[in-house]
Amino acid sequence: MADSSFDIVSKVERQEVDNALNQAAKEISQRYDFKGVGASISWSGEKILMEANSEDRVSAVLDVFQSKLIKRGISLKALDAGEPQLSGKEYKLFAEIKEGISQDNAKKVAKLIRDEGPKGVKAQVQGDELRVSSKSRDDLQTVIALLKGQDFDFALQFVNYR
Repeated sequence: MADSSFDIVSKVERQEVDNALNQAAKEISQRYDFKGVGASISWSGEKILMEANSEDRVSAVLDVFQSKLIKRGISLKALDAGEPQLSGKEYKLFAEIKEGISQDNAKKVAKLIRDEGPKGVKAQVQGDELRVSSKSRDDLQTVIALLKGQDFDFALQFVNYR
């Protein structure tokens, strides 16, 4: 019998992020507490740019955007927001969407699977993802449960389960 396997990835669907950003922009344009503070959120190349006339307001824009991401099922671990910076009379805050598992993080996950996972489970790094394979599907389910119980500083999704 062939080995069963699944891939561990850290990907974010760009369209869902775009939808969350559009919802946040609409809410910001309509909310009373954002009137007259120049609050906005938009794409700036690959980054997300949030602007307002005070540090508190730009942080509130980030909060609105984060709540929209949560509603769309996107982990906040995929969002890398910087600190508000004064730029002229406006405060700006840049945020990035992190994708892919770095080599160091992939090695940490593979080591955790080797050390705490069931015997006979193999984990191999393939670029920015991790392939986990075993003869037993039950062992793979155990590995998924183990990883879901851990608190990594990056988002994990499990795909291609076969």
